[in-house]
Amino acid sequence: MSISQKPSALDESKLRTWLDEQALVFGFDGLRITDTHLGTASERLHEWLADGRHGHMEYMQRHADLRSDPQLLVPGTVRVICVTMNYLPAESDLDLEWKRLADPTQAVVSMYARGRDYHKVLRQRLQAFAKAIEEKIGAFGYRVFTDSAPLMEVELARKAGLGWRGKHTLLLNRESGSTFFLGEILVDVPLPMDTPQEEHCGTCQSCIDICPTQAITAPYQLDARRCISYLTIENPQAIPLEFRRAMGNRVYGCDDCQLICPWNKFAKRTSLPDFAQRHGLGQASLLHLWSWAEAEFEQRHEGSAIRRIGYSRWRRNLAVAMGNALVNSAVTDTDKEAIRQALSKDLPAADSLVAEHIKWALSTVS
Repeated sequence: MSISQKPSALDESKLRTWLDEQALVFGFDGLRITDTHLGTASERLHEWLADGRHGHMEYMQRHADLRSDPQLLVPGTVRVICVTMNYLPAESDLDLEWKRLADPTQAVVSMYARGRDYHKVLRQRLQAFAKAIEEKIGAFGYRVFTDSAPLMEVELARKAGLGWRGKHTLLLNRESGSTFFLGEILVDVPLPMDTPQEEHCGTCQSCIDICPTQAITAPYQLDARRCISYLTIENPQAIPLEFRRAMGNRVYGCDDCQLICPWNKFAKRTSLPDFAQRHGLGQASLLHLWSWAEAEFEQRHEGSAIRRIGYSRWRRNLAVAMGNALVNSAVTDTDKEAIRQALSKDLPAADSLVAEHIKWALSTVS
């Protein structure tokens, strides 16, 4: 099928059924198709950038025009095949996540990051899916993406009908909440399109109320500079003092707005072993993770999204969490002393970024 030919209605129906079936074969949990027109979303993006709410994510500013139009990113694109992939491992228990957040000696890593790097998992499977499509319909133009290019993924997925924008700005759907990754195949084939879903948040604003740093400044408005996920991952500098206490024991990312969301009572467990937690990241204590030398950090996080923040940011985040434990009345004197000793021992050899956060942690008064 050449890109100038549109399949017959019968062919369209059969091809779409085949696409849905193949998506499941390759490990995806949902598939919808849309065009490249983003409407007012690009205007909202430019307003968000102009306000500086992207913080140090300069790459978003540099590639703003490409984000606004997928046809600029991949010339010839006329459709976007959008897919979801659930990531909660079988052992996940959302209620237990709240208990871990309430235990200041524990290190809380965002659920999505406890297994293999989703970029690699989705990209490999998207590429294989695209090859299978090519075998089915003949040669066509395509490129695959998953959070790896200037592409407004959530907006495209929303427009395709994979869900609606929650007030926390994440994509939600009625079958699996928000605990899934997004991926895309940009194609030059005029496939039949799907329609958006209705929104189902109503008057609920639990995600806004629960946010530890009030990063959701209004419904559908996120200031990344305040978001713990941004602060612990994207932010290359010191954690601003005003947010350190609010971080609590969150050392990589933050799931609070998802944990509180009523729709995540429908969150689906993944059947893929790739997202099973590794190295006990769902049960690790702060002191255990602090004990990792740099070589151990590199080795244990090989193939993980966490590795890209580097050892220094990892230790920075842990130092803040340990400082918060030192002022928490729920922590025993024995545990506090162990934390003080661990921080003091490593202070002399710490780089300037980590040292500043260790000093802050040790300056706290229990």
